[in-house]
Amino acid sequence: MYPSIEMSPIKFSWELFTKTPIIGIVRNMAVDDVVKVLPVYREAGLSTIEITMNTPGAEELIRYAREREPGGLNIGAGTVCTKRDLERALLAGAQFIVTPILDETVIKTCVERQIPIFPGAFTPSEIYKAWSLGAPMIKVFPAASLGPSYIKEVKAPLSQIKLVPTGGVGLTNMADFLKAGADGLGIGGQLFDRNLIKNQDWDGLKTHFQSFVNGLKSTP
Repeated sequence: MYPSIEMSPIKFSWELFTKTPIIGIVRNMAVDDVVKVLPVYREAGLSTIEITMNTPGAEELIRYAREREPGGLNIGAGTVCTKRDLERALLAGAQFIVTPILDETVIKTCVERQIPIFPGAFTPSEIYKAWSLGAPMIKVFPAASLGPSYIKEVKAPLSQIKLVPTGGVGLTNMADFLKAGADGLGIGGQLFDRNLIKNQDWDGLKTHFQSFVNGLKSTP
């Protein structure tokens, strides 16, 4: 059974996302580490974070994040591939959904329940289909093998569709993707520096996060 919209009063904030259009992807990070990373992430100026459903304790992490960061962060669930995954994510309180694939049932359910969904798509036909089903923004995945030029080429005929390249995006190429027309960026391992987290260097991690925020500001 899915929760009603009333059970999740604080909805996804497009204002927060638009201000810093980066979706930070948390995958296979220890629960204790995520707990410590969340406030650092917010304080650095980032606003949207995705916890993948194949991360151990994902539902617990989503619940914790929603309780501790009410209104301060957009908290979503990623790697949602089935209706069962979606049910678990929504019951945990996810404010948005990200998928690596295009699943019509998952998209339609989110649209009906007014939950933003960013489904994964690769080809122009997949991208257009996901958008036509009601997805407000499409995750172009994997982006590294396609490059920024692909985003530019797709946006030429499909300029009305918001695209979020994901996979292989980092400091060295984020500006290129944004200049090519990306409406946001999905960033995982390059954003959540494992060494800084392992060493519990929270000041260093905050500075690292801020370098991405500055990268957004410096892109025309």
